[in-house]
Amino acid sequence: MKVNLLYKIGIIGFGNMGSVIAHKLAAQASEYEVRVFEKDKSKAIKAKGVSFSEDISDLMLKVDTVILAIKPQDFDRLLKELKGRILNKLVISIAAGISTEHVEKLLGNVRVIRAMPNIAARIAESVTCLSKGNFANDDDLEFSKEIFNCLGTVRNINEDMMNAATAISGSGPGYIFYFIENSALDPDNIPEHARHDMMRRLEKAAEVLGFNTEDAAFLAANTVNASISLLKSTKSTPEELRLQVTSKGGTTEAGLEVLRKGGSWGEAAQAAFKRAQDLAKRG
Repeated sequence: MKVNLLYKIGIIGFGNMGSVIAHKLAAQASEYEVRVFEKDKSKAIKAKGVSFSEDISDLMLKVDTVILAIKPQDFDRLLKELKGRILNKLVISIAAGISTEHVEKLLGNVRVIRAMPNIAARIAESVTCLSKGNFANDDDLEFSKEIFNCLGTVRNINEDMMNAATAISGSGPGYIFYFIENSALDPDNIPEHARHDMMRRLEKAAEVLGFNTEDAAFLAANTVNASISLLKSTKSTPEELRLQVTSKGGTTEAGLEVLRKGGSWGEAAQAAFKRAQDLAKRG
């Protein structure tokens, strides 16, 4: 629920997704004031319409909502640094495999929203899944939805399905780029039968992970269409985008390893899901 004229959003991490979120929100200058903290100061050169803080303390003094956009392996160290500094701020985490319960365990009774956007956020066609923690309320969820609407379409799901969403809408673009890359398809002219084939594969994979028919169809259709749109608009090759979405040791890499061995998309999604679960086993 909107109560301020200008929302002060802080983003920790200015990597691939953090920078996209920062620039998309900064483009809505009448609604959002965006401030970022990033350890690698050279990344500030790429920023437009975004202010940078020298340290986390400065960032936390100047924002009302903080988006955690760092790698899962760096997460616990960051949470320990943030402990005691959150006060009444809303925390939004986009880290794969990190539950709201884990964030609450390290930060205390804070309001946490978990989000899983995907690479198509670059062209405002992301499929973002949202879920809320124990202390977040419906207004927090609605506000988070407004934020991620700037990146594309949003789906509210139960948190027990977030690792599955990571394996489908989060890692799904990787399967799609791999399929196009290895099927000798023209990225600028994907035939409808190929598009529907990918949707069918991803929808079946989503159902394997427990999504109902409606959610599976929604995630599959939007993820496939957005990935194809990204190929066309960026003029990147499927290989280039596959590499960009594949973090070392991440969920997409786990899924692609299965596909390379001849596995199905359902098996790939199961491997990505397991990797998301492994990332969650911490603390």
